[in-house]
Amino acid sequence: MSPTLAEVVAAIEAAYPPELAESWDAVGLVCGDPAEPVDRVLVCVDPVESTVDEAIELGAQLVLAHHPLLLRGVHGVPADDAKGRLVHKLIRNGAGLLCAHTNADSADPGVSDALAEALGLRVTGPLDAKPADPLDALSVIVPAGHTDKLLDALFAAGAAAIGDYREAAFLHEGTAQFRPIAAADPAAGRHGELHRGPETRIETVLPRHRRRAVLAALHAAHPYETPAYDLHELAEEPSSRGIGRIGELAEAEPFGAFVQRVALALPETAWGVRAAGEPERPVRTVAVCGGAGDSLLRAATRAGVDAYVTADLRHHPAGEHLAGADTPMLVDVAHWASEWPWCAQAADVIRRAFPGTVDVHVSTRRTDPWTLAASATGRTPA
Repeated sequence: MSPTLAEVVAAIEAAYPPELAESWDAVGLVCGDPAEPVDRVLVCVDPVESTVDEAIELGAQLVLAHHPLLLRGVHGVPADDAKGRLVHKLIRNGAGLLCAHTNADSADPGVSDALAEALGLRVTGPLDAKPADPLDALSVIVPAGHTDKLLDALFAAGAAAIGDYREAAFLHEGTAQFRPIAAADPAAGRHGELHRGPETRIETVLPRHRRRAVLAALHAAHPYETPAYDLHELAEEPSSRGIGRIGELAEAEPFGAFVQRVALALPETAWGVRAAGEPERPVRTVAVCGGAGDSLLRAATRAGVDAYVTADLRHHPAGEHLAGADTPMLVDVAHWASEWPWCAQAADVIRRAFPGTVDVHVSTRRTDPWTLAASATGRTPA
């Protein structure tokens, strides 16, 4: 049975959480009925006329695109507007559009992991790490017979998620005691008498932003009017999420050979691959950033890598970077080409979530806006 659009969106957003998106970005579902079934998806970089037509030709009910269609605020999507026309075309043909942009850039794995894999790099960490979500540690004691109810409440409120694991908790059986005084309304024991009974200590973690919800759930589900619990803030840990990746080749190779490696690994474009550096200088460690990455030139330098691969490098930032001491050599590729490897990664996310029930296609249509290149063959630059 085919999943609904809502279920497919949930699977994609689990891999590329919307909260990872930059504040200026526009990610998520642009159009589509969450209740409608989905049995075919097209994954692409750009939601443009060509890829929308491709999705309709395939009979896809969803286009998953990396770039947003409506990045800047709009007041309407009339059919005589370029972007509005695409929205109308998608709706008329029963197709939704979901965009995963900077949330896919920062996810682990994400856009730059796919680029690194295409280049044969072993990823060692993010180039510009996002702070890890701060965690709290919670320890609560609950009487025998009430453990499962309390666990379910904590889980539903957002506790007990560790990496790719859910409902993670440590349970320790023991004996608890207390003496209710006159004002108490005890669920067990009698006023003035020392009560002892079997209880379970539950230890788990929770995202700090869910603290209020988790504590509210604890108090609502716990049988005691005054639950015994401890809550501690955990030290921040290094994050594997963030923009760009640092990686290394299995063996060092001359920069000229590495540039050729990049050209062979990515789809061909009119922009091609251009580079700045000494052809014979060895390359072993490499920073990559899918999409426009000249804002991370300093980060690449701080990382101490031999080369930096990204897109849309501008004249002045690149020149200022190269003028510095011990700076990485530069490889500049077309924006679309640097992000296209992500499409296969995203397609695999859907296939793993819905094995055998959703037919996923990766668009091979070149949507890079540059279509022609010219050179004066044989001419030597002055």
